Amino acid sequence: MKIAVLGASGFVGSRVVEMLALSEEREQVRPVVRSFGGLARLARFALDWRMADATNETALVRALEGCDAVVHSVMGTFATIERSIAPSYRAACRAGVKRMVYLSTASVHGQAPPMGTDERSPLSDRQATEYNNCKVRAERLLLAERKRGDTEAVILRPGIVFGPRDRWVTGITRDLRSGTDFLVNGGLGICNTIYVDNLVHAIRLALVAPATGADREAFLVGDSESVTWADLHRMVAEELGIRNSEELILDVPAPRFLVTARDRFNGLHGHPVTQALLPKLPRSLKRSARAILNAWPEPRVPSPWAPTVGPAPVVTREMAELHQCPVKLPGEKVRRLLGYEAPVSLADGVRRSVAWLRWAGLVT
Repeated sequence: MKIAVLGASGFVGSRVVEMLALSEEREQVRPVVRSFGGLARLARFALDWRMADATNETALVRALEGCDAVVHSVMGTFATIERSIAPSYRAACRAGVKRMVYLSTASVHGQAPPMGTDERSPLSDRQATEYNNCKVRAERLLLAERKRGDTEAVILRPGIVFGPRDRWVTGITRDLRSGTDFLVNGGLGICNTIYVDNLVHAIRLALVAPATGADREAFLVGDSESVTWADLHRMVAEELGIRNSEELILDVPAPRFLVTARDRFNGLHGHPVTQALLPKLPRSLKRSARAILNAWPEPRVPSPWAPTVGPAPVVTREMAELHQCPVKLPGEKVRRLLGYEAPVSLADGVRRSVAWLRWAGLVT
């Protein structure tokens, strides 16, 4: 099987390429990147790479020719994530690709979904976090394209993807060392982790699963263990050799966030009418609007918690909601239809992640 990976320079995409290139089955893998810089991490492999923008259908057709399947792991701006769906799917159809595995996110259900949430739960693109809305719309676009095309489509919804080079363990490590590590309301919410190698395992299963159980389906996928955010922070601290970490981690009450100009802008930006008008606007105008928005501070309702000494943590809406997540997202569907079982334990994943930080010289 020859597998193309769109977004091969990213955190997940590069690990997909690495594991496929090193696998015993020796699948042929073709990284597809936007620029030569995207090949820096993968240059040690002798790979049949291609260069194409994920929004350029013509370039993608050439990049995908001869492939049996494609893994869509494109990141970037919200607009790029959405705009990459139709061109990449249509290019896959034109190139004769049999299946596309799309990496969505469990956040389509929100950072703190209600009890009983599963793949059948209705999705909304009017959430407070625009990334969630963007991925919801991307899923809908893919399924709409699937109705008109022949390439099968499988959607994976991973939770907190961590591992070497991640934002999660790396961020916790940085904050522990700087004295700004925090947990909202004690971090008693469920952390729906998935070690990156477990996600790659799920991707490989999704590539070969029978169409009757996989095509047009979405699958929540995660680690086997159920842990809280406090558990995860403690595990990282222990791997770093930090004792009594509970004394170092700040306990922060959940702030109340106001609706910001950024929220209103992102909601307007994601509207179908706006998306239809955007290509007609001058590029300089769009750059200016984005620059103004990025410079706009995010106000919050003042919190009763205020440290008197030391640096203060930055509590975003995303982290506040994640730390209060009430539910371990189910994995019954992915086990039943794809045969997924997480091969790497959470503890092992944390050990490997911290070991990489030491190897990279980021911690001693």
